[in-house]
Amino acid sequence: MSSSQMFQSGKAHGEGEAQAGQWTRSVQDAASSVRDMASDTMQSAKESQQHAAGFLQQTGVQVKQMAQDAAGAVKNAVGMGNADAGSGGGGATTTTSTNTNQAPQDLLL
Repeated sequence: MSSSQMFQSGKAHGEGEAQAGQWTRSVQDAASSVRDMASDTMQSAKESQQHAAGFLQQTGVQVKQMAQDAAGAVKNAVGMGNADAGSGGGGATTTTSTNTNQAPQDLLL
């Protein structure tokens, strides 16, 4: 084998190694990008889930308050409520009525 052939062989081998190194780095960079994108997607999903949970909690509190207000309004309408029933106080005090057509309070609760 002549020195020119050895040179060409070494050159080809070196270029092949360099190309393989470039491909390896390219694949590693692509894998890193995919990992970063997956991490960002997971973080976004987690934040969306937390936001939805907070929204549902807030909605639940609002629905509960509306139900309490409605119950207070019904009690007031039938004469069983007290002055602060609409404020969500839910107090244990009751008022008595002299209306003889009214059902006993313990049967309505």
